[in-house]
Amino acid sequence: MERKEANVVELDVRPHLRKKLEPFQLIMDTVKTLDKKEIFLLHATFKPTPLLGLLKMKGLIGKAEQISKEHWITTFVHKSNKHWLEDDSNEDILIENDIRLQEGAETDQINFDDEPVKDSKIIRLDNRGLEPPKPMMRTLAAIDRCHAGDEVHIHNDRVPVFLIEELNSLGCPYEVEEQADGSAKIKIRKV
Repeated sequence: MERKEANVVELDVRPHLRKKLEPFQLIMDTVKTLDKKEIFLLHATFKPTPLLGLLKMKGLIGKAEQISKEHWITTFVHKSNKHWLEDDSNEDILIENDIRLQEGAETDQINFDDEPVKDSKIIRLDNRGLEPPKPMMRTLAAIDRCHAGDEVHIHNDRVPVFLIEELNSLGCPYEVEEQADGSAKIKIRKV
């Protein structure tokens, strides 16, 4: 099957993002309906770097292009149709570099601590004050780069309902501690 014969599924989450609404569940609901022979076009106000990594784990390869200052179009295809993305031979390297660059820009909020007993690592993320979907995307990207047994400890402005749904689907155990100020601390273990 050729790319031009593929069905295109388009989702524009820019209105959600401008209203500071979390579009993650809408994106994931759309992804669940995709057929291997469909192309998914996502319109967003920023490059969804962590989403590229997350959907790669679900078998989708993505390529993002900036159309204007606040308009990015990311094209996702099933890995079996990777050839539908033009010049995608370095896509995996580009995604990994983008994630590393993003992490480097936020190193003041990410700390690695060795736990000598378990020989695992803990990634700590302070997601307070960040606009959706950034807290969820940062957390999922951190989980993605963990090894089994590692933990991600996050501090969010509130209990992350959509993240908890995703953790349940990934099979990652977690503990939620609601704080007196309304914020929430969550400990997540990668399995």
